Amino acid sequence: MDDEAEVAAVLARFLRAVSFGPGGSPNYGALRNMFSVGARLIKNSAAVPEISTVHEFIASRHEQAATGRLTSFEETEVADITEVFGNIAHRLSTYDKRGILDGVEFAARGVISTQFIRTPEDWRISAMAWDDERPGLTLPHRYQPGP
Repeated sequence: MDDEAEVAAVLARFLRAVSFGPGGSPNYGALRNMFSVGARLIKNSAAVPEISTVHEFIASRHEQAATGRLTSFEETEVADITEVFGNIAHRLSTYDKRGILDGVEFAARGVISTQFIRTPEDWRISAMAWDDERPGLTLPHRYQPGP
């Protein structure tokens, strides 16, 4: 498998781990092996960024699922722009997501910017930041899925 395919596979594993249907449960524990030491996950779709370590991200999402607040979640990558140079890579992913939080269905699309580093073991995520579309912020044409 070439580097770009390996990077794509890591992101696909991430999306599978956080996604689950009604009556199911997410596999947040699988995330630990996908991230490098010191990695950060940044939700930046509000006035103040929500910056988490991998442990903090897993704990907060697990709490939502375990208490029944989050009863389903699905996130899929619908387009990407990937660049690899030596031992670093970047993947800009357009996503669709949907789920049920606190009994209310939600759906959104947006962009995840993911940085990867090659480690002696494999490619790992070193940082991930995302933002959702909202009034006044829509996906540029170049981020849209192809025909």
